[in-house]
Amino acid sequence: MNLIKRLALSIALACGIITLMSHSSAQAGDAGVYRHVVLFKFKDSTTPEQVKTVEDAFRALSTKVPTITGYEWGTNVSPENKNDGFTHCFLVTFKDKAGLDVYLPHPAHDEFKSILHPFLEKVLVFDFVAQK
Repeated sequence: MNLIKRLALSIALACGIITLMSHSSAQAGDAGVYRHVVLFKFKDSTTPEQVKTVEDAFRALSTKVPTITGYEWGTNVSPENKNDGFTHCFLVTFKDKAGLDVYLPHPAHDEFKSILHPFLEKVLVFDFVAQK
């Protein structure tokens, strides 16, 4: 391989490494906030009043855990019938993963789980770093 081809290959390789390094840094949390998505499927025996108790208790977490920067929730309204029985979705936002690390062992979160568990049939949790 002649010198010009080797030089061009070296430059291309260096540019690729720099691109990969900057891309992995953004994925580590620089690109966006940390989202914690939680879906609930309640037991068939759960009453509407018990579901309301869970909804209220989850909402209260946003005032008890200081690292929560955003909170939204809703019930499934999709006409596609692909929710696998999950009826409730909660979206909790943190500045970064460190915020979630404070939230998960927080006493208020533990208290919420003790309220939830008697009524819960299934849960799905999905965390991601928001991208734009």
